[in-house]
Amino acid sequence: MADKWADHLISAVRYNPAETHIDQVEVRNDNGDSVGAASTWARTDVVKGLEGGDTFATITKGSNDKWQRGADVGIIVVNGTKYIRTDADATSEDNLGSLPNF
Repeated sequence: MADKWADHLISAVRYNPAETHIDQVEVRNDNGDSVGAASTWARTDVVKGLEGGDTFATITKGSNDKWQRGADVGIIVVNGTKYIRTDADATSEDNLGSLPNF
């Protein structure tokens, strides 16, 4: 990993009790040549970061136990609510692919 994939990398998600949307995410800094330690962010903090110009991407561990880049993360607004997504589908839910739950 030589070039940065994004400012922040999302490696896991936690849904609200009703499992209707993401409540928290596990975020790691992209250090360019390494991936930082995990910290827990509220979904609203990711939205604020994106609105402030920070970039986010998803990551997963490959079979070789190395991080692999997933998709870019963005915001979509549906009925006035901001959701974090890796696609532009206008459904009223968060979607960050098949990241593991924590």
